[in-house]
Amino acid sequence: MRNIAFLYFILLLAVFGQKRDPRSVAMAGATTTTADGIYAVGFNPGLIAFQKEKPFMLQLGGLDFGISNNYLSMAAMNALSGDTLDNDEKSTIINRLDSRGGLTFDLNGQVATPGINYASGNMVLTSNILYMSSYALPAGMARLMLEGNTNNPDVDMTLGLEIMSVHELGFSFAVPFESYAVGFTLKYLQGLFYMGIDPDSSSANLITTPRAVYGSGSYYLRQGFGGAGYGLDIGIATKEFNGYRFGVSLINAIGSIGWNKPSFIKDIIDYPLKWDGEQLSDSVAVLYTYKIDSLRADNLSSETIFTSSSKVVKNLDEDGKVKQFNIRYPAILRLGLSYKKDDLLISSDLTTGFENRLYANSRWRWAIGTELYRFPTMPLRMGFAWEGMDRTELGLGVGFHGGPVMIDFGFSFRNGMWIHSMKGLNLSLGFTMTSFKGRKDNKDDLKNGPSPIPQESLSSKDKK
Repeated sequence: MRNIAFLYFILLLAVFGQKRDPRSVAMAGATTTTADGIYAVGFNPGLIAFQKEKPFMLQLGGLDFGISNNYLSMAAMNALSGDTLDNDEKSTIINRLDSRGGLTFDLNGQVATPGINYASGNMVLTSNILYMSSYALPAGMARLMLEGNTNNPDVDMTLGLEIMSVHELGFSFAVPFESYAVGFTLKYLQGLFYMGIDPDSSSANLITTPRAVYGSGSYYLRQGFGGAGYGLDIGIATKEFNGYRFGVSLINAIGSIGWNKPSFIKDIIDYPLKWDGEQLSDSVAVLYTYKIDSLRADNLSSETIFTSSSKVVKNLDEDGKVKQFNIRYPAILRLGLSYKKDDLLISSDLTTGFENRLYANSRWRWAIGTELYRFPTMPLRMGFAWEGMDRTELGLGVGFHGGPVMIDFGFSFRNGMWIHSMKGLNLSLGFTMTSFKGRKDNKDDLKNGPSPIPQESLSSKDKK
């Protein structure tokens, strides 16, 4: 019970990781040049240099929850129900799923460790628990349902699954120069748990003929508990020039987690997962296989058509040692530009990943966000992102900044613009504390004002 309670606790904390916060959610992620203090970590650590003259920042708590898919929405379900699809409509659905890697579901998010996320001067300490998961149903499943075995001799039925939870502890600092600043985040990645289908050892298909359907599949499910690794973020940001600021960062430039290695997590907690009543450990994996033998209309009731087996297999090398494996922490490249004048801030970002895994996507994503300071104690935010016609995002948010208290809320429609077209959502809430004067730039009026006239240039009358 103690182990199960611990696992549930981790799941509840990390439910649903590219880092996000209420402000970035509301501005659709366009914060490469505008993130502030502890919230610059994960976007651009170079911005930390510009908080040196600001008061400290302490995050009392924060929670981010996100869920999305790449096809299902209220509008899509209404289009599919109550009518018979013609061939063109079927082809459209199948082609969309084929181009998107099947029907995918993503859950990503984080929770801030209360009281540990702290920023002061040009240094920041952060601690967050991240949860990342991705599920993919093959496009071949939709093809088989919509077209049957017509013109589909070999249908790919390989499933995708990857779940990972990590405690990310980071130390960030920035070095200011005359017109720009360079920042770094050094991370210690404490892996909590991992489970995924090994794509190199797993495959499944259906072979269709005019008379029967055949098929087989094999899934190698590996898992880890108590992994460890390191990561590095690099960022550059310019000072403001007439209200403009530029920035570029590479998040997780270096980052991977090694699993099935010695870890203090294993020393204090027993492995909490089971499969068919058998306790799992890092020395075993799960192998699931199935076989479909001559599925025809005249033998649908036969018990020998579909056979499957599930067994726990040893995960050992030739020397009898536990096989270790590394999971790459997906990297994100960010380019940003912002403009600030009076009570208005406009920010635009261009980002991309290098692989289609977890929270990363290899397509370019453009985002634009705005923040209105017309009411200083209640900043209003809005953002829009475009990653293709099927991947848009609309964000909205508001904050309350009164004295030392900073409360921020952000909400966004994922992969859609409205309630009926959205394919997911993101909710984010943060509680932060700073000085009683609030978190504002300390400006020296003497430096910003006109230079004094030297005494030597004054006439005798003026000196008197």
